[in-house]
Amino acid sequence: MPAENAPAEIAVNASLRTGQRGMPRSTVMMFAVASGLSVANVYYAQPLLDAIAGDFHISHASVGMVMTATQIGSALALIFVVPLGDLLDRRRLMLVQLAWLALALISLCFASSKPLLLAGMLAVGMLGTAMTQGLIAFAATMATPSERGRVVGAAQGGVVIGLLLARTLAGWLTDLAGWRSVYAVSGLLAVLMIAVLARMLPSQQASQTPLAYLPLLRSMFALLRHERVLQIRGVIAMLMFAAFSVFWTSLVFPLGAPPYSYSHTMIGSFGLVGAIGALAAARAGQLADRGLGQWVTGAALLLLLASWLPIAFTSHALWALIVGVIALDLGGQAIHVVNQSMIFRVRPEAHSRLVGCYMMFYAVGSGAGAISSTMVYAYAGWNGVCLLGAAISALACVFWLGSKQLMPGGWSSSRSIAG
Repeated sequence: MPAENAPAEIAVNASLRTGQRGMPRSTVMMFAVASGLSVANVYYAQPLLDAIAGDFHISHASVGMVMTATQIGSALALIFVVPLGDLLDRRRLMLVQLAWLALALISLCFASSKPLLLAGMLAVGMLGTAMTQGLIAFAATMATPSERGRVVGAAQGGVVIGLLLARTLAGWLTDLAGWRSVYAVSGLLAVLMIAVLARMLPSQQASQTPLAYLPLLRSMFALLRHERVLQIRGVIAMLMFAAFSVFWTSLVFPLGAPPYSYSHTMIGSFGLVGAIGALAAARAGQLADRGLGQWVTGAALLLLLASWLPIAFTSHALWALIVGVIALDLGGQAIHVVNQSMIFRVRPEAHSRLVGCYMMFYAVGSGAGAISSTMVYAYAGWNGVCLLGAAISALACVFWLGSKQLMPGGWSSSRSIAG
């Protein structure tokens, strides 16, 4: 046994001897925590946009480009970096990516110009996304078939919690020591993660694919061209994540202004409210397994659209914003769970490439939502942002209704795919 494999292998063997089946609970927790810390880097900037705009003298109309740069980095990771997990030793790949992520985070602390800021955000988006998706794939392949759903579910739960808590942590640290402290702390956490993952992860060749790197990349575009379920669920995801990004990118502006004038800590804490809806969406996966994925999607899209009505009253009633946030996250996360359930049943032998392709739709939607949100807020205020979000949500509903005609055999074919 190679020395670098020893800790994880010993843990697994010990668990089997003591009567436990499969992966030790500590390893499952490690994947969940590491996934949450990785994905948080992609979202730290959302509640900090006003502070970053003031530091670099960027207008509210243009500051959305900070989040857009992060999402461009995410897209590049999904196309060029995530597929490497099918070719290289995943443990070594994770550690190298994590070292570069720590360097990118620390570099943001010293960014002195807009080009350096955007370059740092792009690098953080790329490496944070690559780490997150790579860890989920690693967890799935380490798990035994009987526990794979539990293990991957724990990792995905870490992603949701990390995404939501990122806003809270970023707001608290910014009020305490400025926005640069957020990336300094995250960089130190990345260094600590290197030590933990180096001890707990075994070496692992992800697959025995005969494809070299460039043919592997080309095969992803073949999946995009030919897999109708991927195309349809990807477009729905793109519109849903665009609506998400429209809301979360601009929320800092009305809550930071009168009558609220909230601190970054208070604004970031609204991510905790969204956790209620996000965690409740776990039920959607069970319904999709029973063949109800299409109808869950329809109900979730209607909830997403309806959420913008209470959100529009943010300036007048805080309770309305809370109701809207819960509805928005419940609808959005339910859609995300159903999308993955359907897509992963299309081509079981191509899961890494399928998740890369699917998440490219997410990156496009999030990036477009971020930059359009700040532009609309600059010219039409919060009401304009709400109209934009509602319009995108309505477009998603219309597309979902039309998707029945796009599927061979209508929704009955996707019903069979979904289980």
